[in-house]
Amino acid sequence: MPFLTLSFALRGLAAERAEAACLAAGALAVTFSDAGNEPVLEPAPGEIRLWDATRVQALFAADADCAALGFSLQRELSLPADALSFALLADRAWEREWLQDFHAQRFGQRLWICPWHEQVDAAAAAVVHLDPGLAFGTGTHPSTALCLEWLDAHLAAGTTVIDYGCGSGILGLAAARLGAGQVAAFDIDPQALLATAENAAANGLTAQLRVCPDAALLPAGSDVLLANIIANSLCALAADFAARLRPGGALLLAGILADQAEVVAAIYAPWFDIGIYKARGDWVALAGTRK
Repeated sequence: MPFLTLSFALRGLAAERAEAACLAAGALAVTFSDAGNEPVLEPAPGEIRLWDATRVQALFAADADCAALGFSLQRELSLPADALSFALLADRAWEREWLQDFHAQRFGQRLWICPWHEQVDAAAAAVVHLDPGLAFGTGTHPSTALCLEWLDAHLAAGTTVIDYGCGSGILGLAAARLGAGQVAAFDIDPQALLATAENAAANGLTAQLRVCPDAALLPAGSDVLLANIIANSLCALAADFAARLRPGGALLLAGILADQAEVVAAIYAPWFDIGIYKARGDWVALAGTRK
């Protein structure tokens, strides 16, 4: 069944007010999207953070009256007539449509992140199946890609790993697939913990990967700690990370912009021999060894 879409720029309007006006006019669904190219990383639990250039799209039945809808929203939201755009949207298999541009990716020599609608036939491939979801992490972001490449090149079989800020669980799952003995995954977002547990079950890795609902449950004396989160959080966690790694243990930090790397490395220097592992675009990963 086709649908009618109505869209407009949010500009200075409150998102809740725009959504309420669309729903009152009969919208079946309302979505907000980025009209520019502004990433939104690491929102706090329960926080809904929108972009500076946000566009609203409301979905209506195909036979909805465009003139009446336009008049209603112009009146309720004080919008000029030329601010509204209408289009007819053909029906498609929406539950799979958004995955069309997501394909299997290789990181390093062995590691592959593969959507469920594809298969990898490469010899000796270590494959994690993962579809994009509500939790952050599919390997497309440079920071995640750097972490996956590091794991492929450096993770030893049988090691104990902490995935701090696990998102979708992609790093912990990759570590488990590459032969880690035990992985403990933690995130402040309950949705991320749920996604990680579900992805571990789907990949048959629940015996190796344990989801920790509280950071206090993460093990001490671990061999490897991975943290792909924002720089401010990394700086606040330096002492805690040091306490959770054995002497000689490996640390990988990502989610760091190039101009933040020196500051982050300096904060970790009392506990770690640390330096830049690799950079990609504006993003840097730091690798360190526990003193």
